Amino acid sequence: MGRFHHHNHAHAHDEHAHDEHAHDEHGLHEHDGVWHRHDDHDDHDDQRDVGDHTGYETGGMRVEVLEKILGENDRTAASNRAAFRAAGVRVVNVMSSPGAGKTTLLAGLFSLAHGDTRFGVIEGDIETAIDADRLAATGVAVSLVNTANGFGGECHLDAPMVRSALPRLPLDDLDVVVIENVGNLVCPAEFDVGEDARLMVFSITEGEEKPLKYPVMFRSADAIVINKMDLLPHLDFDLDAFLANVESVNPGVQLFHTSAKTGDGFGEVLAWLRGEGGDPTV
Repeated sequence: MGRFHHHNHAHAHDEHAHDEHAHDEHGLHEHDGVWHRHDDHDDHDDQRDVGDHTGYETGGMRVEVLEKILGENDRTAASNRAAFRAAGVRVVNVMSSPGAGKTTLLAGLFSLAHGDTRFGVIEGDIETAIDADRLAATGVAVSLVNTANGFGGECHLDAPMVRSALPRLPLDDLDVVVIENVGNLVCPAEFDVGEDARLMVFSITEGEEKPLKYPVMFRSADAIVINKMDLLPHLDFDLDAFLANVESVNPGVQLFHTSAKTGDGFGEVLAWLRGEGGDPTV
């Protein structure tokens, strides 16, 4: 589909002066080597950054196609959000790279909740029900979305995919819906799916440079779980450098230090999932 990302309503971005941009016949303008489009009303809150497609001969057309996709996604995300709010549930989009430990983390959190919070899960995977079955074993309601089943095998969940999962969840009987997105450090961050908040799970085995290499993911998160802290004595991982890199792309983001293996830090993350704020480690 190509590299692009959507600036949604939940995250503020720097505004740019229009007289600094070059515009083309499609209403696109260039800034710092990236092509953007503004709607006729020129509302920066609705600005979409669809990435630099100038290397393609069909650059302008490609941007228009991507914007149509985003437009459909946003309309469905608004519908999802309305359904969640009507049911009175909090919705958290949980994202990470493959192997960061988010399924293990979620299973531990659901077990810790001991029924005090009625959790439901929309589980996103390209194939298999492995993670869905693992979470269902904790007693939570799970609705599985395999993106290979009618959604082109995408490496993310978008709003229509999430919408397809809703009939299989008892929304009126839930307090919190967790959307476990497909493991990927790029695409999941680019789609509003109707969530209230975004939680990113990062494993210290991934390296301290990841916030700089994948800034869209880190920037889009409302909170970041730094997982597998039990491995810190055994790794050549510079925690201070990682924290500085996070701060450079998402200043002041809420941070939690956890070990999905030992359960350290679970209480604070559980409180945050519930919407209680928690006591972050910074």
